[in-house]
Amino acid sequence: MRPIYLFSISSHPKAISVNSLDITFFKPEIDFSKYDYLVITSKQASKALKQYNKDDYINKSALCVSKQSAKSFEDLGGEVLAVGGGYGDNLIQQINSYPKETKWLYLRAKVVASDFVVTCRNEGYSIDERIVYKSDCSEVINSANVKDNAILIFTSPSSVHCFLKNHRLLQSQKIIVIGKTTAKAIPKNCTYTLSNKTTIESCMQIACSLK
Repeated sequence: MRPIYLFSISSHPKAISVNSLDITFFKPEIDFSKYDYLVITSKQASKALKQYNKDDYINKSALCVSKQSAKSFEDLGGEVLAVGGGYGDNLIQQINSYPKETKWLYLRAKVVASDFVVTCRNEGYSIDERIVYKSDCSEVINSANVKDNAILIFTSPSSVHCFLKNHRLLQSQKIIVIGKTTAKAIPKNCTYTLSNKTTIESCMQIACSLK
């Protein structure tokens, strides 16, 4: 039986879960009253909101990149405006469906994989950004002992970059990625399987079929 390694800040009972990132939260000053809607692209952004007075932001609906990020905002008691297809670039079409006078606030990581904000601004849309957290490679992933015949699931570009700092991807291993943005981080000489949906459960279904 091939072992399944899940490189993520989330876990799964059927996988060896390796917390790939250590998260540091920031609390920049934000006047939420200036904005019509929030943009949420990760669970960490919702966690960062817990640092603020809930009454200041909870009446702002959020455009969320995925079902997971939408659930994290709903768990706070917030209302989801719309859900993208799991990729930052998919949010451009959603934002384009609103008037250019709409004021958006993107709560983001220090390093992001998508430049959808630049694209929208170039088209005349008003989007402010606040960095509310950063991700660093964890000691857990740095020291992980990964079997040569393992199935590896990567759930973000950061998880790939952190893995490659101290490990190599082998031809004997099977690689599964959660989405197209993560796939771009895989070295060009490596083959991988792209998950049907941008969920860990979808990745696990593929992994279990390969065991």
